[in-house]
Amino acid sequence: MTQAKPMRADARRNYERLLKVAVEAFTEHGEGASLDDIAKRAGVGSGTLYRHFPTRQALLEAAYVDRVEALASRADELAKELPSGEALAEWLYEVCVGTIQVRGMKALLGSAVMDGSQVALTACATSMKGAAKRLVEAAQREGTLRADIEPIEVLRLAHGVSTASELADGQGKFIRRYLSLLTDGLRPAAARGE
Repeated sequence: MTQAKPMRADARRNYERLLKVAVEAFTEHGEGASLDDIAKRAGVGSGTLYRHFPTRQALLEAAYVDRVEALASRADELAKELPSGEALAEWLYEVCVGTIQVRGMKALLGSAVMDGSQVALTACATSMKGAAKRLVEAAQREGTLRADIEPIEVLRLAHGVSTASELADGQGKFIRRYLSLLTDGLRPAAARGE
């Protein structure tokens, strides 16, 4: 395995400046922010941007990897604090809120729930899928989640909940209600009293 060559100081500064400006641009304009504008605002040419981040997806991931990692870690914190089913529901709520509050996250997390054959598995997707898997399997062992539910399905449904809530009012006021409807439907029939 070949080790990555460390970046020169000027390349490191350009990389960091591009990330800072990208976060600002994605916050202002969402994931569709102009990459050329990001390069210009960072004081570098488009070629420099594309050398560091060959795709929009790569730039989104680099800009939000810390937030996604924090969300994944939050799953483990909740698993220690709450019963498994509640931990899953609370984590899904935090994921939904994050996708609405942090512009650009929805596209990044949306790519995490796509079929693996369609996109390369990114570090962000791996973190989110791993967190979902741990919480889903714990809730299934606890008996509060149907055994036939796959973790990727739960992530896809949560992505849909955040989209539906955003469409309803633009701010996510309905996330808890929609997640409640979702999680009620994901419980085993015996847990629902059927």
